[in-house]
Amino acid sequence: MVPPADRPRRLNLQQRSTLAGEAAAAAAEVENALSHPADTRAAAFFDVDNTVMQGASIFHLARGLYRRKFFTTRDILGAAYKQAYFRIVGVEDPEHVAEARNSALAFIAGHTVQEIEEVGEEIFDEAMAHRIWPGTRALAQMHLDEGQRVWLVTAAPIEIAGLIARRLGLTGALGTVAEHVDGVYTGQLVGDMLHGPAKAVAVQALAEREGLDLSLCSAYSDSYNDLPMLSLVGDPCAINPDARLRAHARAQGWRIRDYRTGRKAARAGLIVGSAATGAAVAGALVRRQVRRHL
Repeated sequence: MVPPADRPRRLNLQQRSTLAGEAAAAAAEVENALSHPADTRAAAFFDVDNTVMQGASIFHLARGLYRRKFFTTRDILGAAYKQAYFRIVGVEDPEHVAEARNSALAFIAGHTVQEIEEVGEEIFDEAMAHRIWPGTRALAQMHLDEGQRVWLVTAAPIEIAGLIARRLGLTGALGTVAEHVDGVYTGQLVGDMLHGPAKAVAVQALAEREGLDLSLCSAYSDSYNDLPMLSLVGDPCAINPDARLRAHARAQGWRIRDYRTGRKAARAGLIVGSAATGAAVAGALVRRQVRRHL
């Protein structure tokens, strides 16, 4: 038992420790506020696939679900081919994008939102974290350090988009919304995919809701399909751009950043090669992916 005479001293020490902790936390908060004043009218918008992350996020999700027996080998073949095409050619084919996203949504039909979110956390650690482009991550952090909010804008399901945003410490995400009833996915979309012009509509709506001045905002993408979103802001930037976006960015004087290695040589070989050669390479990659994960 603590002697009565020592109780006030013990209490005083506890109070002083509490005050010290609160003071340190308050000082850190003040220092952070002084160092990074909030810039409430400016924000940055980042596409995900091949902009923030190497390859297609939906493929990495699908592959992780395949490993967990969510679907069959035949299902994964189509996704593997589209991923190989995307990685080699470096251009999003709208039909491939639509088929890949819709197929992925069909895979999760009957599963719960909670189940996909929990599995998504595991898949991010296994297959996505090491595929984040460090250069793009640094650009996002630059905007955060300037007190700006940063959103991902992607055709990927909102659940995986939100997960990536949380793991990278970003503000949030806009993504394709999959319909679910009582917490169970139906396999259908709410509206359409967040792709192409739909991204611009979503960014415009968010800007109005958040009081953003789009002329002060930045946007980043690798794809010419995202031109509507890039054209909305005052500071567009092409990251790992496809040929059409690179040409447009150069003509408009936009910033261009390319964080890929060996990309130009690979693309040059594809350009001068025949379509049959490209198909053979894609087929080889598909077979390698399937063998690796069977």
